[in-house]
Amino acid sequence: MDGKKEFLSTINHEIRTPLTSIKGFAETILGSYDKLTDEQKKKFINIIKEQSIRLINLVENALNAADSDVEYNNLVFKKTDINDILTKSVDVIKVNYENFIFEKNFSSPLFSSLDKDALEQIFINILDNACKYSNNSNIVKIKTYSKENKNFISIKNYGEIIEDSEKEKIFDKFYRTQNYLTSKSQGSGLGLFIVKNLITKMNGKIQINCNKKEKSVEFLINFPVFILEDFTKLSHKNLEGVKNV
Repeated sequence: MDGKKEFLSTINHEIRTPLTSIKGFAETILGSYDKLTDEQKKKFINIIKEQSIRLINLVENALNAADSDVEYNNLVFKKTDINDILTKSVDVIKVNYENFIFEKNFSSPLFSSLDKDALEQIFINILDNACKYSNNSNIVKIKTYSKENKNFISIKNYGEIIEDSEKEKIFDKFYRTQNYLTSKSQGSGLGLFIVKNLITKMNGKIQINCNKKEKSVEFLINFPVFILEDFTKLSHKNLEGVKNV
């Protein structure tokens, strides 16, 4: 696939989630308006607004990245509440997976220097992946904690495990695991490639842990804990294409 087609496939993959969320929450409001509380209506409308903003940002980033094969250079680093972004991401993904149970075990507070839109993009891609490839289980476990000056985010689902030989390949562009769940689900093989790309650019790491006995797959992400002194130093660096505020 040439660069132009790769770029279009990437953009198609990235805009699908916010568009689906906007459509889903709008339909919920219209179809159940009289049954929803004012608080629920406000929450759903806020999600529509936030996803619309995210969609605009994705399009702007896509236009900026068009000449650099989707390098995601225009990141804006801010002190970010990881648990807050993770909670919002779960709310967004729920519209597509209403029957799923998201068990949350958050350690608070949890702050890192990150791009909020990119972090939401990461979480939504991994949560979507966890739900899509769950097998005979509708439970996704989400845990956050801090250890050795790093903030960790664990997202675990139960289904087909990922073989050791595929754990690195799964982050390659257009690669999809070889199992029957993959054959039943549509996908471009771009989601996890984008996830690792963004995590790396935000000084983080991601690894996959599998437990064959319980048939679980855990995506474990870590970012450096927010330290004001380090952030101040970073903000004064003249890094091409990277903004710090």
